[in-house]
Amino acid sequence: MIGPLLKKILFKNKDYRFTEKSNTEEIKIKEQPINPDLERTIQIFSKIYSIPVNKDVIVRTFKISGLEKKAAVLSIGTITDPNLLDEHVLKPLLTNTDNRRKIDEILGVRGLSTANTNKEAIEKINDGNAILFVDGEQFAYCINIENFQSKDITKPDNEVVLKGPKEAFTEKVSTNISLIRKRIKNEGLVVESFVVAKRSRNEVNLVYIKDLANEKLLNNIKERINNLNVDTIQNLALLEQHIEERELSLFPTVLYTERPDRAATFLEDGYIVLLMNNSPASLILPATFWSFFHTPEDHYMRYIYGNFTRALRLVAMFITLFTSAIYVGLTNYHTEMIPPDLLLAIASTREKVPFPAFIEVFLMEIAFELIREGGLRVPSPIGPTIGIVGALILGQAAVQANIVSPIVVIAVALSGLCSFTVGDISLNYTIRLSRFLFIISAGLFGFLGMAALFTAGMFYLVSIKSFGISYLSPMTPKYISSKDTVFRRFLKNEIFRPGYLKPKDMKKS
Repeated sequence: MIGPLLKKILFKNKDYRFTEKSNTEEIKIKEQPINPDLERTIQIFSKIYSIPVNKDVIVRTFKISGLEKKAAVLSIGTITDPNLLDEHVLKPLLTNTDNRRKIDEILGVRGLSTANTNKEAIEKINDGNAILFVDGEQFAYCINIENFQSKDITKPDNEVVLKGPKEAFTEKVSTNISLIRKRIKNEGLVVESFVVAKRSRNEVNLVYIKDLANEKLLNNIKERINNLNVDTIQNLALLEQHIEERELSLFPTVLYTERPDRAATFLEDGYIVLLMNNSPASLILPATFWSFFHTPEDHYMRYIYGNFTRALRLVAMFITLFTSAIYVGLTNYHTEMIPPDLLLAIASTREKVPFPAFIEVFLMEIAFELIREGGLRVPSPIGPTIGIVGALILGQAAVQANIVSPIVVIAVALSGLCSFTVGDISLNYTIRLSRFLFIISAGLFGFLGMAALFTAGMFYLVSIKSFGISYLSPMTPKYISSKDTVFRRFLKNEIFRPGYLKPKDMKKS
């Protein structure tokens, strides 16, 4: 409340509104219908696309053989397939001999549609279509020969599994939809498209199974996407920040995954998946805490092995959160809880250390995070080497210089290594940042501060919702489900879809 009030007082006489810089005349031209005069149409589109200054936009004029009509083809050479354009568009039109055939009969392409206004034609051109203008006709033919470049299907970089599929999403949305349809051969799989950026005209594809997805949840997501008012959203990582409910929350509420098998599994449970060009991943809505805690391999492995890895992950999560904080709390406030021999050992190692335990642990935690971030940003061949060598050298040098005690190095290294077991990158950041909050609370109030912070955190988790779904569902509040929370059940016993989604078909049969 204070911030906006200060802005009003300080800048009350200043007007920071910006005027529209777009060419109003050009906007009016875009709204007009296709001009039947071919020469005039070429002039209009040449002005819009800055031809001939714009080198990758190509206009070819010719006469349609047999029909004896002038025509022109406009395309963007870098996003269309020149071979398809020559073989299936230009060649049939130039070699036609039957004057009774219509143009749509001459063209040998499948993706053929029409555009009635300049704006429709421009949108098709930007999508990779070639546009055929014919003299005397008040519409244009849109020929789908798009050829956007993207990387081939590769292994996932972040969500690595030892036992399971090795395919990952690519930057091309059509390929990503194909990867999902390869796994879900169902006529109920629906792919809807929405434009989410006014200037760049970026599209987001909303994928769901109509026989499962709840209509209320679906409409909620559509409404939030349609209400976006931005110039550009280039990828899903940016879209996630626009549609999430709590922007300042430490806990993520949208699941980001690069695995098509994982997206397909969520779709079959009644979730909604978002896909975009330029994003080698998908967004899964809504998301609960357990979605981030689980990994795809939990179900690919046998029941015992899968639950064993989950138990390790849960223990590692608590070690990451509490190890350094417990050390600070014990040494500052609760020394009576430490066995005498261990207390003497800790005291002897800290005898020459000039800093309090809180500062000592905090400095080492910051150093560990710097080493981790530095290892990520340098070129991959030397990144792991820098991380390992940097940690060894800094830790050993700090102990020999009596800046930190050896037991602090052990505690910080243990908590840092355990943080790597949290596979989801968003939850990983949550755990790492929460660790600092627990260290601060332990430094100020000891175990009482840690207990208070943990209790407040649990209250906060219960209050969070993701698109209307409680964050800790189905544990609290309870719903009919397969009870796949901390530990999973036998596959044959997982017969229910998540009840909190209210899917149209609850039972998997």
